[in-house]
Amino acid sequence: MQRIRSLKAGWQLLKSSCGGAAKQVPPRGPGSFGLLFDIDGVLVRGRTLIPEAKQCFRNLVDRDGKYKVPVVFVTNAGNCMRQNKAEHLSHLLEVEVSPDQVVLSHSPLRMFTQFHKMRVLVSGQGPIVEVAHNLGFQDVVTIDMLREAYALLDVVDHARRPKDGIPSTKGLPPIDAVILFGEPIRWETNLQLIVDVLHTNGRPGDAWSTMRYPHIPVLACNMDLLWMAEAKNPRFGHGMFLVCLESLYKKATGYDLKYEALIGKPSVVTYNYAELLVSQQAERLGWTTPVKRLYAIGDNPMSDIYGANLYNHYLQASQRTKAQMKAEGGAGGVDGPEMTTAELGGGSVVLGAGEDLPEGCSSILVCTGVYSRDQQEVPSQHAVGERRVFHGHRDFRFDPGLTQPSFVVEDVKEAVELVFQQEGWPLE
Repeated sequence: MQRIRSLKAGWQLLKSSCGGAAKQVPPRGPGSFGLLFDIDGVLVRGRTLIPEAKQCFRNLVDRDGKYKVPVVFVTNAGNCMRQNKAEHLSHLLEVEVSPDQVVLSHSPLRMFTQFHKMRVLVSGQGPIVEVAHNLGFQDVVTIDMLREAYALLDVVDHARRPKDGIPSTKGLPPIDAVILFGEPIRWETNLQLIVDVLHTNGRPGDAWSTMRYPHIPVLACNMDLLWMAEAKNPRFGHGMFLVCLESLYKKATGYDLKYEALIGKPSVVTYNYAELLVSQQAERLGWTTPVKRLYAIGDNPMSDIYGANLYNHYLQASQRTKAQMKAEGGAGGVDGPEMTTAELGGGSVVLGAGEDLPEGCSSILVCTGVYSRDQQEVPSQHAVGERRVFHGHRDFRFDPGLTQPSFVVEDVKEAVELVFQQEGWPLE
């Protein structure tokens, strides 16, 4: 198996874009490892900090507030800037969190440079224009801009329909691609206008009869069907919006909606990106050997656990390929585990030779979020039946084995204690 070349090419970009945050402490053990933390359901529930999280992070830093091991926060949230998320986490956890420790669902789009000069329609909420520009996109169109240019398109809400005759159409240059950052506020408006854009090859003022298939590229971030806030039961996530969009497009055209890229957990490209940040932190810590093991802590079996296990398969296959190539004198290679294009990140992902990848990634499931011991059993590798509900994305395989965590613990504090015990490192 191979590393994603586009991410490898992003090393210099990551180094130049990440600020100070260098926390120098000498390595304390023979091995090296890094921690990947989900946020919602692991550290917080909505705006409320999970109590064990603060104590957990006190144990992860020394008396000077410097991290003992590399720590990266990998979340499928995406309605903010990395800087804002880092500041929020710093306030909640009472330890310094820098932007280069945060991977949002859309962060790997920084590496999709082939789309950065295209005119892109963005969907979501929050500062999505600022987010898009920060990622490298230069020509950004919002749903509101589309509504203003084509006033007759958004008519589901009668109160928003034009009231004084038929307004003139301002029009916009053709849209080249669609970026779905996260769930919008007005689903009916976004669904209608996105389908219009796809139907008309980026010209929503044209009639649907001009539609060509395949449609213009669609890149989606965050496939989570559900997420955990303060409510007792999970809430709809962006994955639910994607289900709606896919169903509407299929119903209206008879064709499947196609994605150029699906990023965020559980795609491999997101974990590759997070691993680059972990390796960068290890260098700042003064570690002279590559990070050997990753531990991914999450609450959602279908995104956090599935993704960590999928990435572990990727890493194991990479190790086998490396060994095979060494045995054959650098020639040839072996095939890794079968993965769909979506699981790797999308059709635009180009694979290249991998170097210094970790040996593996262990998944740790906590019981403070989507998964709860009181409400459900840990997904079983053998529990496949007709009534089994698959919460993963349409383009991902239903593999119950990938939802089976390496460890199940009560909360994030217990998870970190387990990791340090596994590594033989003291927490104090």
